[in-house]
Amino acid sequence: MDSPVPPPPEAGGPTAPAGTGGASAAPGGAERSAAPAGPRPRRRDRHGRGMRGPVAPPQVPLSVSRADSFVDLVHDSRDRLERRWPQLADVDFLVVEVPGFGPDGDTGPAADEETVPLGRLLPAAGDQRERVIVYRRPVEIRTKNRDERALLVHEVVVEQVAELLGLAPESVDPRYGQD
Repeated sequence: MDSPVPPPPEAGGPTAPAGTGGASAAPGGAERSAAPAGPRPRRRDRHGRGMRGPVAPPQVPLSVSRADSFVDLVHDSRDRLERRWPQLADVDFLVVEVPGFGPDGDTGPAADEETVPLGRLLPAAGDQRERVIVYRRPVEIRTKNRDERALLVHEVVVEQVAELLGLAPESVDPRYGQD
């Protein structure tokens, strides 16, 4: 282990030997100051490993949260359906963590069921547009990976849109149930 560095004379540490005037003599007779002019910027943490930075740059998928990637899945499904059904541009697609919280508040008829709903359709009321709500946590619990999650999210969105349009899910998306 390295020997500790004595504190500068201004800090109350040991003073320089008499006759040196607080400066040390360098070889050749030149004097240099014993204390640095100001505090040095820290270039390493206290363990000597360097300053911490982000785990991943913002461009890679690791830096995207699960909630953000779930919202992206819902929006991808919405965009896919809007190409076929342009009237969906007037519908809000929302993601809520669990049923009973968020814009729907009351779970309504789903509260009597024994299963947890994966999505819900809220009809237009007053100045609010029609809303399709997808519940993130129930969907995530039922899937093992991103591909399964994307399929389930799309199925939930198709089912809610089919209810909104008064059609069968196979009419809304011909590939429904085939994946």
